[in-house]
Amino acid sequence: MNRISVLLVDDHLVVRSGLKALLATQPDIDVIGEAATGEEGLQAARELSPDVVMMDLAMGPGIDGIEAIQRLRQAKPRQAILVFTTYDSDADIVRAVDAGAMGYLLKDAAPEEIFSAVRGAVQGRSVMSAPVASRLFQQLRNPDELLTPREAELLSLLTQGLSNRELGKRLFISEATVKTHLAHIYAKLGVETRAAAIAVAIRREGMR
Repeated sequence: MNRISVLLVDDHLVVRSGLKALLATQPDIDVIGEAATGEEGLQAARELSPDVVMMDLAMGPGIDGIEAIQRLRQAKPRQAILVFTTYDSDADIVRAVDAGAMGYLLKDAAPEEIFSAVRGAVQGRSVMSAPVASRLFQQLRNPDELLTPREAELLSLLTQGLSNRELGKRLFISEATVKTHLAHIYAKLGVETRAAAIAVAIRREGMR
């Protein structure tokens, strides 16, 4: 029997302890390490080389789960990474998948679902909690549902190369309001720059 080594990265000791005890009930799964921060998780992954890293998204001070996933994916392109979190917003799901997570589990997932996800990750299969899979499918099918009508309009105008002031004049809103809308758009799309948002907008137009 091939044993699966797992690294747990979560800032809550109770969560790590509970998940470790749960995984210990399986004869083929071993928790070989724990970390409470993104930085500790990256170091532990380098030192222990686990088969699977189970990563929370929010971990207090320091880098969050998304950045940790991105860095880990860059260092170890083939590393199996599962998100294990309470966050189920569309933006969180998309950002995690884009960062390189191959699975997304909610902390209320059934034990068998967790075991299956760990084993599936080692085999290269993407596994998601049913509610997460449903939301992701819905978003891929109707990508504009993620944005409000005003945000979708603003995103479309970004492709015209308008400045914040010009966007404000076109939409009859202040520059401050434009900046607020842009911040919301970036967060929902999982991007950090204007150029990245424009790239998403152009890609969406090409899919219509």
